[in-house]
Amino acid sequence: MKNGVLSLACARQGHFLYESGHHGDLWLDLETLCRCPAELRPLVGELASRLSWYKPEVVCGPLVEGALVGLLVANELGCEFAYGSRFACDEASQLFGVKYSLPTALRRVVKGKGVVIVNDVISAGSAVRGTYEDLAGADARVIAVGCLLLLGEAFPPFAEGYGLAVDALETAPHHLWTPQECPLCKEGVRLERLAVA
Repeated sequence: MKNGVLSLACARQGHFLYESGHHGDLWLDLETLCRCPAELRPLVGELASRLSWYKPEVVCGPLVEGALVGLLVANELGCEFAYGSRFACDEASQLFGVKYSLPTALRRVVKGKGVVIVNDVISAGSAVRGTYEDLAGADARVIAVGCLLLLGEAFPPFAEGYGLAVDALETAPHHLWTPQECPLCKEGVRLERLAVA
C-alpha cells in the first residue's frame, strides 16, 4: 500500500518496554497515526470492507488510537461503536497486567451482539486481549479482530485459541521478548519506558 501504517506512524529502532510487559526493538508513535485523516481514509475503507464480511453489529476499539480507528470503521460499516478504556495495571513485572473496561452504559450496547474488535497496530495484543476479556464478561459475541498492522507472530495463537478470525491490512516481522529472554537487556542496551503501546 502506498500510504501504509509504517509510513503514517513515526517508527524508530531501540529497546522499548511495551504495555504487555514485553520488550521489543521497534517503537511506533501511534499518536501520529490519525493526524492526517485523509491519508488514513483509504486504509480505514479497506479494513471496513474486509470486516463487513463478518456482519458486525458493533465495532469496539481500545482507547486511544484503536478506538479512533474503530470509530472510523464503525462509521464506514454503519454499525454501533463501543470502546474499552485502560484502567488498571497488575504487578508491573507481569505480562499482560493491563486491563481494559467498557463504560457501564456501553456494556448494554454490546450484550448479545456480534462484535468486531478493531485496533490500529497489534504486536503482543495487550489492548485487544484486555478488551476481549471485558467484552466476553459483558456477554458480547466477539467474532473477529481487525487491525491496520499486525506485527510478528505473538497475537495469532491467542485469537486462534478463542476462535477469533484476524484480519490485518498489513503484516510485518517483529522482535518481541519477555524481559527474561531479551537479548538487548543482556547486551546492556538502555530500556526506554515510553507511553504505553
